[in-house]
Amino acid sequence: MRKRLFLVIALVLVTGLMLSGCGTKKTGGGSEVFRVGLEADYPPFNWTQVSSDNGAVKIDGSPEYAGGYDVEIAKRIAEGLGHELVIVKTEWDGLTPSLTSGKIDAIIAGMSPTEKRKETIDFSDIYYESDLVIVVKNGSEYENATSLRDFVGAKITAQLNTFHYEVIDQIDGVIKEAAMDNFPAMRVALQSGFIDGYVSERPEGVSAEAANPDFKMVTFTDGFKTSPEDTAVAVGLKKGSQLTSKINDILKGISSEEQQRIMDNAILNQPVSN
Repeated sequence: MRKRLFLVIALVLVTGLMLSGCGTKKTGGGSEVFRVGLEADYPPFNWTQVSSDNGAVKIDGSPEYAGGYDVEIAKRIAEGLGHELVIVKTEWDGLTPSLTSGKIDAIIAGMSPTEKRKETIDFSDIYYESDLVIVVKNGSEYENATSLRDFVGAKITAQLNTFHYEVIDQIDGVIKEAAMDNFPAMRVALQSGFIDGYVSERPEGVSAEAANPDFKMVTFTDGFKTSPEDTAVAVGLKKGSQLTSKINDILKGISSEEQQRIMDNAILNQPVSN
């Protein structure tokens, strides 16, 4: 009888542990959490700073904080879900693997919902739309460019594993330099003269100009040919995630005017070092 009773108790305990492991992640205080992955290295969408100024959120496992447009959107989503926001700083190439393995619940990192990415993960509705620019140095032969044709012979690059790098092929006669890991590296390369310019979305170009008076954002009258999904950003989610419809409902409550206001504030508030 004692053996049977012991087995029953053990079975109940094991079952309880298994069930608790299948539920929503909780903090030490028992609150449900919303774990968001981002680079914290792509201003004005996201960046790293040393304090909580301007609403920045503590980075999980780090003394630093993350701020930017993506963080503000993540805060609104977490509030709408009734969950505590946890920011998980993750390299760009590690975002999708972290999502599919369950280390994070969502990617909110200025990520475009391309068809290739949709093969692996799902996306929410769009939470920002932009267009492509090239960032060059003030005083260079490219500062007054208005067309892709003006970049013949220019050394141009973009971030690794993004469609930004692919569109460089649309520039006839360009010198396509090796892709770089992140935007800070490209800014250093541009400042040093290693490259003549890099492709980015308009908010990053505005951010680059604001951070460094030596930089100039080139907009085009005759520019890159892109699809709407390429120049939009959305929340990345696991295939079949129950969060998708909930997040879409929350995003519907953020008007395009409010999106622009949040972006304007992000550009204004970015640390000077970015």
